[in-house]
Amino acid sequence: MAEATGIEIKSLYKIFGPNGKEMVQKVKDGMSKAELNEKFNHVLGLNDINISMPGGKIQVVMGLSGSGKSTLIRHINRLIDPTAGEVLYGSEDVCKMSPTELREFRRHKTAMVFQKFALLPHRTVMKNAVYGLEIQGVAMNEAEERAARWIDRVGLEGFEDHYPNQLSGGMQQRVGLARALTNDADILLMDEAFSALDPLIRMDMQTVLLDLQEELHKTIVFITHDLDEALRLGDKIAILRDGAVIQQGTGQEIVLRPADAYISEFVKEVNRGRVILVDTVMDQSRTLEGGLSIPHGVMLEEAAKTFADTGASEANVVNGSGAPIGVLTVQDTITAMVTPASH
Repeated sequence: MAEATGIEIKSLYKIFGPNGKEMVQKVKDGMSKAELNEKFNHVLGLNDINISMPGGKIQVVMGLSGSGKSTLIRHINRLIDPTAGEVLYGSEDVCKMSPTELREFRRHKTAMVFQKFALLPHRTVMKNAVYGLEIQGVAMNEAEERAARWIDRVGLEGFEDHYPNQLSGGMQQRVGLARALTNDADILLMDEAFSALDPLIRMDMQTVLLDLQEELHKTIVFITHDLDEALRLGDKIAILRDGAVIQQGTGQEIVLRPADAYISEFVKEVNRGRVILVDTVMDQSRTLEGGLSIPHGVMLEEAAKTFADTGASEANVVNGSGAPIGVLTVQDTITAMVTPASH
């Protein structure tokens, strides 16, 4: 499998209004979103966005309503044109593609999964799944063969001839995911894809996505306003406010070192045991002779369960070869799980 291509967003601005380009310098000079709207009747959508989205990983972009996250994802396939800046796919700047190049990029390199499913109501599950391949001109027998694999993989085998109105919300979103995967695009854009689902179905869809990603290693950009979802799915997370990136990094980095009071407020209710790795808490200066071993890279919650099940008070953290690389204690585990983050 070819290595997935990442996305590099550089100095990206979006200002909505007739004279957006003239307003960029005012924003660079420090004019706020509120001031720009009040004085010039222009809306600041994105403010100097710089994010390296790693190839083959899940990049989560999160923030509250109006933070700019959906505006950002629509720049990646240029459903929205930027006021200034670059969106690089490998060495190609999406913002400079010709109409023909952009059409090919959208058809072959990107696929999108929407919050409201966006299924065609007059087409069956199978006909929805093959729609992108139809647009590409793929022969129908090949298209249906490819689609059938993904319909099965997302758990909808036997529903190929059903129409969207015969399916639950969770099943409809599985069709949307199957349609995106059938296209075999490098980039999967998911805009609040699971937000309309009930909590249990939402968790189920997150699991489906993580299981598929373990095999596929797509470059996925996932938009959400839910921090628990961001922490569960994201290899990297960027948090937006008023069109600007406030903090980005791994979930663990954000929970342990929130950049400001805004981020601290976001993360204060997080179950830290499901975010922090044993590697972060272990004492690297010593190892034990024998005794309990815990693999590196597991979460503290899992380590705490192991301690509870075995009654041990400390354990070696071991690397992939089974060699000890540090010691984790029950007390350090509990302390790390309950200590609130500070910025």
